[in-house]
Amino acid sequence: MSDADDQKRAAAEAAAQLLPDEGVIGLGTGTTARFFIERVGALVAAGRRLVGVPTSRASRELAERAGIPLLPDEGPWRVDVCVDGADEVDGSLCLIKGGGGALLREKIVNGAAAVNLIVVDRPKLSPRLGTRWPVPVEIAPFGHRAVAQRLAAFGRPVLRERDGAPFVTDGGHYIYDLHCGVIDDPAALERELDAVAGVVETGLFVGRATSLLIADAHGVERRDAPPAAR
Repeated sequence: MSDADDQKRAAAEAAAQLLPDEGVIGLGTGTTARFFIERVGALVAAGRRLVGVPTSRASRELAERAGIPLLPDEGPWRVDVCVDGADEVDGSLCLIKGGGGALLREKIVNGAAAVNLIVVDRPKLSPRLGTRWPVPVEIAPFGHRAVAQRLAAFGRPVLRERDGAPFVTDGGHYIYDLHCGVIDDPAALERELDAVAGVVETGLFVGRATSLLIADAHGVERRDAPPAAR
């Protein structure tokens, strides 16, 4: 497989093959997740009793068009399997997510899932997080410049913008992309950022992936996290 979309589609198909015959499925956000949602819609049309919990408004719209029954946003849910992408993955299956701005909802659904499958193409792999991507940090709009001053203790915070205005998440928050270089201890950084007043959530997902599905020109490779790491 040489085409990037073909690889993402193959990874989405591999994830779909791991779904139960019936149950609640977390529907991730992003390009690979889009192919997965389309595949789940085909399974539902074929008679599989699957119900979705979308991680963004965009994924909800895709799922509705695909004919997938959906649970309300309010929860609570018991998610059997959540399938989502990532922007960067290290050798311990720690993740940076949030390039699409859905990190808060993604982390909520991830936390409600018994199994979390992460689907990526091989360029998303890094020896350590921060090699290629900054850490998205979702914050409240009130006092966001003051919060950014505190984030500067960890790296260089850059307000994410769209069309000359701050990018606004589905939850009504802003995102600062924190350029902190290679991250020696993702778990420690996650805890420290979470402790900053005004931070709603971070794009560090540590110990949250059950399995990783990696697509490249040769097919799809599966890596499972050690039980102690989940």
